[in-house]
Amino acid sequence: MSSINGYDNEYQFVKYFNNKTLQELDPLSYDLFKKLYPDMDLNDEIKCWQNHYKQKSDILIKVNNKIKGISIKKGSRNSVHVEPISEFIHFLISNHISRDSVISYLKYQYADGTTNGTGKVRLSSSEYKKDNQKEIDNINREINQKDIILKAMDRFILKGNNSNFDIDAIIYGEVNDYLWISKEDIKKLFLYKLNEPSSSVHFGPLTVQPKNRCLNYNPLYNKDRYCVQLKWYSLFDDIIANMYLKNNNQSNY
Repeated sequence: MSSINGYDNEYQFVKYFNNKTLQELDPLSYDLFKKLYPDMDLNDEIKCWQNHYKQKSDILIKVNNKIKGISIKKGSRNSVHVEPISEFIHFLISNHISRDSVISYLKYQYADGTTNGTGKVRLSSSEYKKDNQKEIDNINREINQKDIILKAMDRFILKGNNSNFDIDAIIYGEVNDYLWISKEDIKKLFLYKLNEPSSSVHFGPLTVQPKNRCLNYNPLYNKDRYCVQLKWYSLFDDIIANMYLKNNNQSNY
């Protein structure tokens, strides 16, 4: 995969899709558009543009006055969501996560012996897990319930906190070499990975962590300790597995 940045990569997809018809697309893109627009005819024209707002959809596609949102990812360690710790804790509380698990999460977030980030000694993720894996496992058992994980999927992947358009598909890669997964298959994947073993706090395939543990006490990055970041480390592998099952006419998960 090339070193093209994310914004330019989005623009390349816009250039490729915009003003084309279904019959002008390559086979993979043809399948994507038939998934997004099952009734699309071969001569229906596609309009595509970048979403310049900070929302989940990176590009928007319009066919026959119906608009769909697409998220575009590339590379490894894909970050899918960042929010202040206060908003994340509110999400946990609003979903009736126990006080013990909320406190345990705060300790996991800061890894300095406190629930507010004021401790003097900060531990790395691996150091913290050595003595606190049981507490992390307890959090995961509580948050990886079907109703909660579907709300997490909406918040962190499909909708976000301020989006006008849901994500209808995720594209991974670049115009000449990409894969995709639909919203419906993302939901199946989250439910399939509901109780997948993990040494980190997670919602299905999403790892939950501080944006930066700031172990070197650099004041430029200290504010990142107060933000929660969700990463989809296995995104590429998960899309590959999903497409393999589809291509071999197998039932998903």
